[in-house]
Order: sequence, then structure tokens, then C-alpha cells
Amino acid sequence: MGIQVEFNPDLALRDYSEFEEGNRKGEECIPKDIEAGKEYNFLKKGQRNYWLMGELPLVKTTGNQNLSRPFASIIILEATHTLINGEPYTKGKYKVVDVFDINDPKIHFETMERVR
Repeated sequence: MGIQVEFNPDLALRDYSEFEEGNRKGEECIPKDIEAGKEYNFLKKGQRNYWLMGELPLVKTTGNQNLSRPFASIIILEATHTLINGEPYTKGKYKVVDVFDINDPKIHFETMERVR
């Protein structure tokens, strides 16, 4: 038996419609009207480690590691492990640096490096 920990190079949240339909908490979803310069809370199931020393992509997930292109560039401000109903979760706060047009073919990240 070991401690299961996941290292994430991005923050993958669900579509806001998941919250509107009552399937997810708001913090588990990309904000409906996401804005550069604002701070938002996040919640992810499991013990996750995030890079705190620079920008990383905010992506949308539909589950099973199905990820979109980046929606935004963010900085994780804090991440804490906690138990909710006996299950491990990671909660925290992030600040949006830039919001991207999902239909723009421009590349914004090469692995974890922001492309300007």
C-alpha cells in the first residue's frame, strides 16, 4: 500500500455546464465568465501536486484525461490537500494571467513553457 499522488502540469477543470446541471461544484469547473487578472478557487479529487513557480495552462476536461487546448494561462497561488467525506481532494486558488480564444490555432504553451 502506498500514497497515491498525481503530478499535474496543467489545471484541468470541467465545463461550467456541469455545475449548472448540478453534476459538479462550481470550483470544479472553468468559470463561466473567466477574466484575466481575477482569482478563482478550484477543487480536484485526489492528492495532486502543481507547479507553483510560473504560468501553466488551464484546460477543460471531460474526464479520462480528455483535455482541450488551453483556455487560459494561470498561476496557482495555493494548493492544499484535504478530506471531503473521507476522500482526498486538492483545493486551492489560481490567478488568470491571460484568457485565450479556444478557436485560435496559435500555440500558447510548449509543454510547461509559455509561448509569447
